[in-house]
Amino acid sequence: MATATHSEVRFSSSVDLSDDAKSKIIELCNARLAATIDLFTQVKHAHWNVKGQQFFQLHELFDDIAEHVEDFGDLIAERITQLGGVAHGTARQVAKKSSIEEYDLEAVKGMDHVRALSERLAAVANASREAIDKADKLGDKATSDLFTEVVRGADKDLWFLEAHLQDKQ
Repeated sequence: MATATHSEVRFSSSVDLSDDAKSKIIELCNARLAATIDLFTQVKHAHWNVKGQQFFQLHELFDDIAEHVEDFGDLIAERITQLGGVAHGTARQVAKKSSIEEYDLEAVKGMDHVRALSERLAAVANASREAIDKADKLGDKATSDLFTEVVRGADKDLWFLEAHLQDKQ
């Protein structure tokens, strides 16, 4: 049976948190979900459209990162439903709620994509880092831990991207 709370459709959940804490965590997770799904589509855009000497290497790297980001989104969406919420993951919902910048649709060269993806992945990682503390303050160690997992994976992928932009000077 569904009930309306904070304009959020809610279902019963035996997770031992107050309804107010659940609502706030669901809202937090839906915000992170929108950015994560948006990032996934942007990484796939880069994967499909990269050109240049490093095409194959970057094409494969972007596909690996997209898979990781998709997994992050799945973790976040499932946490929302575990708490009795509804995961907002349609294209229209994501476009309306994403906090990351639109992708440069003129980008073609490999390093242009690497720079753009580095910026966006860093934004998602840093917002997830903030979500760790917010979830913890709301008493939800499980969601805090989930975002720790997201940050750990995103930071690793960010390292792989940024290594392409760094050289000894």
